[in-house]
Parts: sequence; C-alpha cells; structure tokens
Amino acid sequence: MDKCPLSPIGTYIFLPLWKLIKPFFKGFLRLEVIGQENIPKYPCIVAANHRSHLDPPVLDAVFPEPLFFLAKEELFKPPLGWLIKHMRALPVRKNINDIVVLEETLKLLQNGCKICIFPEGRRVEPGQFGRPKPGVGFLAIKSGFPVLPVYIHGTDKILPRGAIIPKPIAKVKVVIGKPMEFKGIEPTVKNFKKVSFEIMEEIQKLYHSLARK
Repeated sequence: MDKCPLSPIGTYIFLPLWKLIKPFFKGFLRLEVIGQENIPKYPCIVAANHRSHLDPPVLDAVFPEPLFFLAKEELFKPPLGWLIKHMRALPVRKNINDIVVLEETLKLLQNGCKICIFPEGRRVEPGQFGRPKPGVGFLAIKSGFPVLPVYIHGTDKILPRGAIIPKPIAKVKVVIGKPMEFKGIEPTVKNFKKVSFEIMEEIQKLYHSLARK
C-alpha cells in the first residue's frame, strides 16, 4: 500500500488522470529506458541531471510508483504553486542543510517513498552538467538510504529553457544506474560535498555509457 502523502485533489484527480495520460506521454516522447531492472523495490534517493521542466514528469513516467520530489521553494508560488502543492513535492530552501527538510525527507523514506532530487539544483544548459550542490550528499549520508543515479537525455531538445510548448523533435532516453551506498560516512561538510561529486560523476558515467552505444 502506498503510504506517501498526497492531498485529496492529488489522490482522486491528478493521480488517476496521470495514470490515464502516462502511456500517451511516453509515446509522445518516444521514451526509452535503459537499466529499469536497477530500480529497487525499497525506498531510495533518486538523483538525476536536470535540463528541462520535462524532467520530473519523465521520471514519474519511468518509475512504477510516483516519486516524491524535492523542489526549490520558489516553485511553490502561484500559479504553478497550486498545482505542485497537490503533487508529491517538498519545498526546499536554498540551504538544504535544514533539520526540518531532513526530518520530513527521512519520514518519507521510512514510509517507503522514493525521493527525487536534482543535484545541480537548477536546469543547466543543453548538453552540459552543473556543479552539484552538497544537498544530495547531505541527504545520502544523514539518511543512510541508497542513492539511485539517473541520466536523462533529450528533454532539453523537446522543451528547452524558455520554451512553453514541447516539440517532439528528439527521442528521450533515461539511463538508470545501480544504487550507491554511503553508510557509515562521517557527516561533515567536506564529505557532503565529496559524496555529491561522486553521485554527479556516476550520472556523467551513465551519459558516457549511452554515448558509446
């Protein structure tokens, strides 16, 4: 049974509607998934690169259960904020080293949710990777839950920064790596940064594995 929190509007309107739309959405993007067998049945922290507003729904289309997204606080302002409020999302301040965020995230993970975070903290330019924020390392070390690295390819061509209407001019590919463990690491700022870079490097390795095919 799904124990992840969702508002009544999200439960009875948005979630059923998404399940109906999902197959058409995947077809529109010509979505291809590599490494789907790496998705664990247990809770984890999903860490993906971020180049387009399409990235969250793409990930929700890939995973069998809806993900719970950590999203920047600014996105919760009207009018988009009303929609996000009824989806699975948790507002995050610029400084993620926040005990409130950690406690809420831990509770979600312990309830069996899969949490998604974009280590770069923002959308980056097409074909690029941004410098990771220490937040993902902070969550990985403090929570003890595994991190699942994911590379998303092609969304920046379909819906680039500044665009409003998506254009299906490319195929979207999602590469899922194997879970990474960070248990027993001392919770220091240095280690938060180190682990964040390790996770981002793994995401880039997924990109290179796709480029070689």
